[in-house]
Amino acid sequence: MNRPNLLAAFALMLVFEGLLPFAAPRAWREAFRKATALSDSQVRFLGLASMGAGLLFFSLAK
Repeated sequence: MNRPNLLAAFALMLVFEGLLPFAAPRAWREAFRKATALSDSQVRFLGLASMGAGLLFFSLAK
Protein backbone atom coordinates (compact mmCIF):
# COMPACT_ATOMS: atom_id res chain seq x y z
CA MET A 1 0.00 0.00 0.00
CA ASN A 2 1.48 3.31 -1.01
CA ARG A 3 1.44 6.45 1.12
CA PRO A 4 -1.62 8.19 -0.45
CA ASN A 5 -3.74 5.04 0.01
CA LEU A 6 -2.60 4.69 3.61
CA LEU A 7 -3.44 8.33 4.29
CA ALA A 8 -6.86 7.92 2.65
CA ALA A 9 -7.56 4.81 4.73
CA PHE A 10 -6.60 6.63 7.92
CA ALA A 11 -8.78 9.61 6.97
CA LEU A 12 -11.75 7.32 6.31
CA MET A 13 -11.22 5.61 9.66
CA LEU A 14 -11.35 9.01 11.40
CA VAL A 15 -14.58 9.86 9.58
CA PHE A 16 -16.20 6.60 10.71
CA GLU A 17 -14.90 7.05 14.25
CA GLY A 18 -16.48 10.50 14.41
CA LEU A 19 -19.92 9.53 13.09
CA LEU A 20 -21.47 8.23 16.31
CA PRO A 21 -20.19 10.98 18.65
CA PHE A 22 -21.45 13.57 16.15
CA ALA A 23 -24.82 11.99 15.39
CA ALA A 24 -25.70 10.61 18.82
CA PRO A 25 -23.43 11.88 21.58
CA ARG A 26 -25.60 10.50 24.39
CA ALA A 27 -25.62 6.99 22.88
CA TRP A 28 -21.86 7.20 22.27
CA ARG A 29 -21.24 8.24 25.88
CA GLU A 30 -23.40 5.34 27.16
CA ALA A 31 -21.62 2.84 24.89
CA PHE A 32 -18.26 4.14 26.08
CA ARG A 33 -19.37 3.86 29.72
CA LYS A 34 -20.42 0.24 29.14
CA ALA A 35 -17.14 -0.51 27.36
CA THR A 36 -15.13 0.69 30.36
CA ALA A 37 -16.97 -1.87 32.51
CA LEU A 38 -15.82 -4.80 30.34
CA SER A 39 -13.06 -7.11 31.50
CA ASP A 40 -9.68 -7.13 29.77
CA SER A 41 -10.44 -10.43 28.04
CA GLN A 42 -13.73 -9.05 26.66
CA VAL A 43 -11.97 -5.95 25.37
CA ARG A 44 -9.28 -8.12 23.75
CA PHE A 45 -11.95 -10.25 22.08
CA LEU A 46 -13.69 -7.16 20.72
CA GLY A 47 -10.36 -5.89 19.40
CA LEU A 48 -9.64 -9.23 17.75
CA ALA A 49 -13.12 -9.35 16.21
CA SER A 50 -12.71 -5.79 14.95
CA MET A 51 -9.34 -6.58 13.36
CA GLY A 52 -10.77 -9.73 11.79
CA ALA A 53 -13.72 -7.82 10.33
CA GLY A 54 -11.37 -5.14 9.02
CA LEU A 55 -9.15 -7.72 7.34
CA LEU A 56 -12.20 -9.42 5.84
CA PHE A 57 -13.54 -6.15 4.44
CA PHE A 58 -10.08 -5.23 3.18
CA SER A 59 -9.74 -8.54 1.34
CA LEU A 60 -13.21 -8.11 -0.17
CA ALA A 61 -12.32 -4.61 -1.37
CA LYS A 62 -9.24 -5.77 -3.26
